[in-house]
Amino acid sequence: EKKFSGKHVVFIAQRRVLAKPTRKTNFQKQKRPISRTLVAVHAAILDDLVYPAEIVGKRIRIRLDGSRLFKVHLDKNQQTNIEHKTDTYSAVYKKLTGKEVTFEFPEPYL
Repeated sequence: EKKFSGKHVVFIAQRRVLAKPTRKTNFQKQKRPISRTLVAVHAAILDDLVYPAEIVGKRIRIRLDGSRLFKVHLDKNQQTNIEHKTDTYSAVYKKLTGKEVTFEFPEPYL
């Protein structure tokens, strides 16, 4: 990040989403691995995106108009390193998956 003077750098692994098996495609192929499902790929992209920090919780808020907002709770220990990048993370995730996401750093409760 030193050479990119102020720009945020993100590494995301290349992942493949396999289509959901239907009656036509079910009999000829192998079972689809869980890691190739849409939900698993989107979760893995989110993990890659916030890498130094750890995701400690997720919430889905469904608005009155039916649209969804994903709230991702990140580890409070990494707040100083990551807080200024959360807007970038949201924009990248929206571009890759089409889902809106916000990042929060909740107080740890026992």
